[in-house]
Amino acid sequence: MDGAPSDRSLCIQCAKSIIIFGEASFGTPIVEPPIIGTPIKHPMNIVELLAFGVKSGCSDLHLSAGLPPMIRVDGDMRRIDMPALTNQDVHALVLATMDPGQRKDYEEFLEIDFSFQIPDLARFRVNAFTQHRGSGAVFRVIPREIPSLIDLGAANLGEIASLPRGMVLVTGPTGSGKSTTLAAMVDHRNKTQYGHILTVEDPIEFIHESKKCLVNQREVHRHTRGFDHALRSALREDPDVILIGEMRDPDTIRLALTAAETGHLVFGTLHTSSAAKTMNRIVDVFPAAEKEMIRAMLSESLQAVIAQILVGKTGGGRVAAREIMIATPAIRNLIRENKIAQIYSAIQTGRQFGMQTLSQNIDELVAAETIPRHEARLDTT
Repeated sequence: MDGAPSDRSLCIQCAKSIIIFGEASFGTPIVEPPIIGTPIKHPMNIVELLAFGVKSGCSDLHLSAGLPPMIRVDGDMRRIDMPALTNQDVHALVLATMDPGQRKDYEEFLEIDFSFQIPDLARFRVNAFTQHRGSGAVFRVIPREIPSLIDLGAANLGEIASLPRGMVLVTGPTGSGKSTTLAAMVDHRNKTQYGHILTVEDPIEFIHESKKCLVNQREVHRHTRGFDHALRSALREDPDVILIGEMRDPDTIRLALTAAETGHLVFGTLHTSSAAKTMNRIVDVFPAAEKEMIRAMLSESLQAVIAQILVGKTGGGRVAAREIMIATPAIRNLIRENKIAQIYSAIQTGRQFGMQTLSQNIDELVAAETIPRHEARLDTT
């Protein structure tokens, strides 16, 4: 693990044995509302808590001074049956996952994003912060194994992942599985085509081993000063595929469009809920004098937008439901002429091109009994 602090090496070494501990050590393992049970003994071990969370199938572990640890399972928050954590408890647990540089930044800026890995358990993306009761942190679980597109019910995205050039955007709200879908698409490319894949992330989430492709992963603030700096360098690093963790600002978006125009396949993410809203979000970032030029660049470079949400599966768990827009000549013309409101109708009637609306995909999932019928009562407009 990059930058692993020596003072937690013992914890990491014991992770494998901890993951098979009996649930009785926590009393009733997950309860809502919380009840009194057998608490974990002090001093608490962050590896122990994370192993328990992974074993329980959580997506996130929440630590917050003044409250017991909580985990998110299938989208719902659950309390772990143990006493409230003090500020000192949380502070010590969080610092145990940081290297010295990260500790310094956390103490100075009161918040930090980073990732780390526990061998034989999982990788974790962490946001540590300070709140009104004291320290807090959220640990997002990143599976050790990258799921395949088939595993995700997204075999139809393989063709998009294999495109030679252009821009592909995966969008959706926080926690909708964007990173997982992107990782599966990059892994598909890595397993099926030769080339150079370059990722720029904040922080690095899934680790990609070089298979058919050479893969280089760069982390903002650790390997580069920012997304825009990394993208400027990327154009001189002979990549075939560039993954941009987040397109947050005009410079990054402009550079990403330029990279797509100049013969690279560019993957990116945005926190938008549909293809139409994605077009507006990108264009609206720029001043009025540049909007027409950006629309023209987008209409030429964009290949696809995949907007997704997670919905509850029949029998437990969650699955992604997706809107897929393919940049056909008709779609490109709508973007160029700023007729964004007509994009949804074009997607509705574009099944022969591989397009689908979110409503259409949810109906398919209900028909296949993948999700219960009540999950179809979502606002999919």
